Order: sequence, then structure tokens, then C-alpha cells
Amino acid sequence: MTRLRGGAITPVVAGLLAGSLVLVGCKGHVSTGSGGPSGSAAPSAGDGRAVNPLDNTDGTKPGLAAITSAADLAKARSLIGKVATKGRGPKTGYARSKFGYAWMDSAPGGIPYAHNGCDSRNDLLKRDGEDVRFRAGSDCIVTSMTLHDPYTGKVIEWTKSRATTVQIDHVMPLSYDWQMGAARWDKGKREDIANDPLNLIPVDGPSNGAKSDSGPATWLPPDKRIRCAYSVRFAQVSLKYALPVTAADKRTMLDQCGG
Repeated sequence: MTRLRGGAITPVVAGLLAGSLVLVGCKGHVSTGSGGPSGSAAPSAGDGRAVNPLDNTDGTKPGLAAITSAADLAKARSLIGKVATKGRGPKTGYARSKFGYAWMDSAPGGIPYAHNGCDSRNDLLKRDGEDVRFRAGSDCIVTSMTLHDPYTGKVIEWTKSRATTVQIDHVMPLSYDWQMGAARWDKGKREDIANDPLNLIPVDGPSNGAKSDSGPATWLPPDKRIRCAYSVRFAQVSLKYALPVTAADKRTMLDQCGG
């Protein structure tokens, strides 16, 4: 770095440094040039649209922001502490179709976005995506968007032609729900949890595939900064639908929030 005597930076160099900082600050929305998906290292916690799950109790606000303050971490532990526990039951009889077809707009329980003329997958892409573009003549079918992925911290430039690069994660996986009590529900309630925006987050496809039907004790988002927020969202779904989690999952959830 060029300095004057005494350590002062010359005005010219200072101007160049300021310009370079502006350029660095714009990095993140990187296009491949081919319209395909790409990722950057920009963290989801830096996405100004992402909302703390403690302030998003119905799932209608975008993203999943990190929980960092001591007060919010204490609230998170208190919430998770209310979750009931039991052993995981058998998977016998489980099928995705037991929770309705994917992605339906007709869940019967009054959940947000239901019966709005747009399927739940596209509702979630619209909720969390930025720079959203739609199919010609439609205000529902998303064809491209930018996603700040909460699980990996990447920024993903997504297009419908490569749809599986972004997948909609059921925070409490449906087969997990089945094993924890949903096997005894009527089909309408199962359709509700499968399409409830509180239980749905668009995320990096490979990460969602790695998660499969795991609970928090065996899978957590790769980005450690988001793990408490993820645990809170898991707890919110558990409490809303009166579904217990395993004791190991609850311990892991508490640990992520400093418990």
C-alpha cells in the first residue's frame, strides 16, 4: 500500500480503495451467462429479506435468518423446550401420496396460500426468491429467480429448465411426520403439513437430497450460522401440529441455540 510519510494514504490511492470496496460489495448475484444455476459464497444471514423465524410464526415471510442475540437465543431455547419427545415409530405404510399430491393448492385446513390459484411450490419460490420472473401470461409459474440459500449460504441463480437445483424442503420431513404420529391423522391434516409454508423452505437441491428424512440429530444445514434458526423452525412445526421429536433430536436442537 502506498503511503505518505507518517502513514497517511494519498487521496488518489484512497479513491481507488473506495472504488474497489464498492465493486466487492456488489459481488454475489453471479450469472453463468448460460442461464443455468450458479453459486457464490454470500451468506444467507446477509440477505436483508430473510426473517428471524421467531418473527415469522406462520411462515409467510421470506427466508430463514440467523438467530444471534442473547435474548433471541434464550427465546429459541424456551420454544424448543416445549417440544414433546418420543421414540421414532415404524415407517410401515408410508407413501408420499398419503400427504396428497405435490404441490397442491387445495389443502383444507386454512393454511396460508391455499386456494389462491397457485401451487404451493411456486408460492414458496415467490416468497423467498428475488428478481423473480414468471412464464409469459402468468403471475404464478416462476421461471427464474435468485435464491439466498439458507442451508449452504450460497446465492443460487435458478432457472426452471434446471429445476432440481433448488428444491422445496419439508423442514419436518413427511416420513418423519408419519413415524412421529401423522400415520394416525386423516388425509386432510397430512395435506396441511405437506403444504404449510411454515414447514417449507426453498433450498439448495443437493443439500436437501443429503438431508432425506433425517431429524436434527443426524442432519443439520451445512452453514453453522443458521442451525439455531433451523432448529427453531423444526420446533415451530412440531408444536403447531403436536408432533413430538426424538429425545436425541431435541437435545441437538437445544445445543444449536446454546442449550
